[in-house]
Amino acid sequence: MNASTADYPDSDALTPTQLAKQLSRVTDGLLTRYNTSGPRYTSYPTAPVWTTDFDARAFRYVLESSRETQTGNTPLALYTHIPFCEERCLFCGCNVVITKQKHQAETYLSHLFKEIDLACEWMAPQRPVFQLHWGGGTPTYLTTEQMTRLFQHLKDRFQIQADAEIALEVDPRVTTTEQVTALRALGFNRISLGVQDFNPAVQEAIHRVQSTEMTETLMETCRALGYQGINLDLIYGLPYQTTETFQQTLSTVIRLNPDRIALYNYAHVPWMAPHQKQIPEDALPPGPVKFEIFRTALQRLTEAGYVYIGMDHFARPTDELAQALTAGTLHRNFMGYTVHSGLKTNTVTELHGFGVSAISGYSAHYAQNVKKLSDYYEALERKQLPTWRGYGLSQDDLIRRSVIQQILCRGQLLYEATAEAFQLEVPTYFADSLRRLAPMAEDGLVRLTEDGLYLTVLGRIFARNVAMHFDAYLKPEQTGAQPIFSKTL
Repeated sequence: MNASTADYPDSDALTPTQLAKQLSRVTDGLLTRYNTSGPRYTSYPTAPVWTTDFDARAFRYVLESSRETQTGNTPLALYTHIPFCEERCLFCGCNVVITKQKHQAETYLSHLFKEIDLACEWMAPQRPVFQLHWGGGTPTYLTTEQMTRLFQHLKDRFQIQADAEIALEVDPRVTTTEQVTALRALGFNRISLGVQDFNPAVQEAIHRVQSTEMTETLMETCRALGYQGINLDLIYGLPYQTTETFQQTLSTVIRLNPDRIALYNYAHVPWMAPHQKQIPEDALPPGPVKFEIFRTALQRLTEAGYVYIGMDHFARPTDELAQALTAGTLHRNFMGYTVHSGLKTNTVTELHGFGVSAISGYSAHYAQNVKKLSDYYEALERKQLPTWRGYGLSQDDLIRRSVIQQILCRGQLLYEATAEAFQLEVPTYFADSLRRLAPMAEDGLVRLTEDGLYLTVLGRIFARNVAMHFDAYLKPEQTGAQPIFSKTL
């Protein structure tokens, strides 16, 4: 497959015509070659590389060092994990606690406050917070009063900026008008509604029955309250999904007109998430059908005016995410694509995560909290950070992280900028990686020139595959071993 000049448009916003042309070139052979298991690169190195040798003491040292070296203007992002759900959705791979015993939330909050206070003893709390996110689980499992106390606790200890993106994920089935009204009054301005699919047969199979009216009513309420961004989360590759049924879901989504859309690739990993064994594997769409669902969604959403941000994200042209793509300031972290970043090739916004299983990402370190509630509570009762594992990045890690960020967020790797940032010759340093990319160039996915690497229109869809060539830790899957990453498409 030879690429033409038209395959490399100057605009970041791919037109429906460009996409239709490129997607028509995806053959079964191309899918076979590139639909492999691979990381989503919300971090580099990825979590399987991290080690339990990096413990609470090590993370405390990172926080103390950060306090000493960071100035008051260095941005910070905050994430808080609320793990509780009343029922289990079978597609879910998140760290959740299924319980209807609402008193558990109060026990969790008391320990969450302890973690926040403990971390603040060693952090630099005067740093401006430009992004705050609550995820789960279901954050609205908490009562309005509990959410108010949690937000106030964070606000009392951190400098949350007036223009900060303050967001949370919600389940329309359990989220009330009272809750979203109170959250908006607190300052939340972006809200993500989990949908997955509007088709009744699919919903039944994944134990997530949710009417269109329920979702639409909550969206209308949030719009009336003045939320600046309303997102819908979808998943493709679910049981009983077909191109035809998902077309209907897409029509509904386009009519509802969200500001952003996340279209996640379902990862069927029953060896890691045992509850997924309840999903009949013969009901899952095979690879070619799954890609056709994604291809159709990509085509429909761009025709409806959405900008394809990359991987699994779409946004209206007026949305900050689309504007960041054009400006070259798009970033990627544990919350996915985001706007606020260090804006330099070799720096990232530091992110601190609170709660069970939450992940923190500092300039050269990662840390993750323990996954079990009992371990989380025990650590905090001992006045110890609940760190489970982490990682300290080498200079090579920092270089490769920057390269992977550029590929996934900008669709290119400019040699000169990277050379200036890290004092190296990119073609020499990455000679093996660039050589391995030759087949992708032959397939029309990338263009290799003297000054850089550029993803084509089609290559942006296979961006994870391109990034994988710069991953020093990624090993070919052993024969018979179960993959630890989702499929790239």
